[in-house]
Amino acid sequence: MSIEGVGNLGGGFTHPVSQNPLKTRLDVQEALSQLLEPLKGCYSAGHSRLILGSSSKDAYANVAGMEGFSRILWGLVPAIAGGSHEELWELCLQGIRSGTDPGHAEYWGEVRDYDQRLVEMAVFGLAFALVPDRIWQPLSDREKSNLYQWLDQINHHPCHDCNWLFFHVLVNVGFHKTGLPYDAVRLEKNLQRIEDFYLGAGWYSDGVGGHCDYYVPYAFHFYGLVYAELMGDEDPERAQSYRGRAAVFARDFVHWFTSDGAAIPYGRSLTYRFAQSGFWSAAAYAGLEGLSLGSLKGLVLRNLRWWFQQPIFDRDGVLTVGYAYPNQIMSENYNSPGSVYWSLKTFLILALPEEHPFWLAEELEMTKTETGIGTGTRTGTGSMSVQEPAHLVICREEKAGHVAAFNTGHPSTNEHTHTSAKYEKFVYSTAFAFSVPRAEWGLSQGAFDSMLALSEGDHLYRVKRLCEETRIQEHVLYAKWKPWRDVEVQTWIAAGLPWHIRIHRISTVRTLDAAEGGFALGLGSLSSSRAGDGAASASGTFGTSAIYGMLGYDTAEFIYPQSNTNLLHPRTVIPTLKAAMDPGTHWLISAVYGTPSAPGTHAIEEPSMEDVKERLGVEILQRQITITTQTGNVIVIPMTNKQVVSPEQV
Repeated sequence: MSIEGVGNLGGGFTHPVSQNPLKTRLDVQEALSQLLEPLKGCYSAGHSRLILGSSSKDAYANVAGMEGFSRILWGLVPAIAGGSHEELWELCLQGIRSGTDPGHAEYWGEVRDYDQRLVEMAVFGLAFALVPDRIWQPLSDREKSNLYQWLDQINHHPCHDCNWLFFHVLVNVGFHKTGLPYDAVRLEKNLQRIEDFYLGAGWYSDGVGGHCDYYVPYAFHFYGLVYAELMGDEDPERAQSYRGRAAVFARDFVHWFTSDGAAIPYGRSLTYRFAQSGFWSAAAYAGLEGLSLGSLKGLVLRNLRWWFQQPIFDRDGVLTVGYAYPNQIMSENYNSPGSVYWSLKTFLILALPEEHPFWLAEELEMTKTETGIGTGTRTGTGSMSVQEPAHLVICREEKAGHVAAFNTGHPSTNEHTHTSAKYEKFVYSTAFAFSVPRAEWGLSQGAFDSMLALSEGDHLYRVKRLCEETRIQEHVLYAKWKPWRDVEVQTWIAAGLPWHIRIHRISTVRTLDAAEGGFALGLGSLSSSRAGDGAASASGTFGTSAIYGMLGYDTAEFIYPQSNTNLLHPRTVIPTLKAAMDPGTHWLISAVYGTPSAPGTHAIEEPSMEDVKERLGVEILQRQITITTQTGNVIVIPMTNKQVVSPEQV
């Protein structure tokens, strides 16, 4: 199956959606059609599975096919509710008949506890609530019984104790809205359990002790706003609470987006790509107050435009697993070829009718008056948003179109793929993204951008995976972590753009090698590069990345990570500082620079470290370090167990 591409970029395939202006409701409807058209020939004979990957017949492939089928519905159901895409719905309805019929060869099967198919049931609840006349009424009595019985399995099997609880909620809301029997007791129990995940200030954790990542906007708040809109009459107090929390969260989340629509790559499940803006679609759908409809419209459409300019499709026009290009290395253990179509949640806005004020509103840019962006008061930090529940400080360099999330790290960890890379780096950037390791040996396989990596001389490096202590005081972040039981690292970061400063106090009984990575710069055409004398910097097509040793480092060099480790660029270079440390206490201090190529930005010239320290409020004295925040608070870091620093070193 293939579709006719338009344009030609270096001889490659250009997806038709990249030419879509995405200005009007018709444009958005057409974008959904352009995304779905390549899939029409990928359905199984009974239309109940989407076959995008391996043709194997094992149980995993069957579940993966069902997953692909269901995820298309996140875009299709709102479109049907809004009166479009009727032709594909009939094919999907036949797939529902086949998949829920125990006597059919393509039956979706009996589920188990914590089964992936429980995840995929949620969109059927949305369909029951939005388009009961299209999913329920056309079925015969036997087909209705089959569909209900298959979905009702979710009331007899536990879901994981995290955002998964909302899947049970949505199915039962759908049952309720269609007048079918539903488990009201368990529904309420799960809604109450979700309250235990609420951290305040609009933020949830993904389960008790879990991370704060994109599952907050495109899971907890997305489902919460859908619930508020559907159940406002039956459960007005909870609906009001969900709306209020989402409005507070929106004031933080808006800082994650650049003026051209890119968003910060951070956390897991990033292959869901433009689900990043699903929260803004849900906010428009639910009539959330706080941001104007023009602002919401801009946030959604700019993000879609940004994504549709990236090479994220295969030659047949099918979405691939990856981020800004096809990349299996960064993917999750639970990703299948069809997983990526969870990104269609952003098309919830198609449920809004043509005459809805959202479609009539003028798209607004991310101006200061509309979003509150640009409120930072310290010159060296740019505008700043402290988001303590998420352990993040968001900094913006508006002129360069650069947004970065500085990160303390977290007190807990998990077994998801590349957890350290996705949650424990010092900073995550819209311009440089982040990298994941490809293998375990050496700096090029580890791809340790924005990290301090430590080894015992055997080229096997350890990095921060969880923290014993963390705190944020304005633009200063602190973490204490132990890569080994007998090695303690204390890290302070003076956050800002384009410069930030990192300070490490390392207490070790082991002989260690240290590598401090700057931002990973995409290997386009490098216009200048140099490494030596305690500094490394590179400038080129995609911007400038540099790192300068201020104390404790021995050498500077370029690390060229193995291919497909970075989320934005297949090949990168990481300016890196290195140090060798005997047992004892050591201090490592560096200044890190990063800015994208954009109008009005320039390659870095010889910087004055005094100017950098002044911008960020950092002063390195002989016996202590001080960091002055933008409100005048002074953080004092005693340089204990360390020889007095000479004036030449600072």
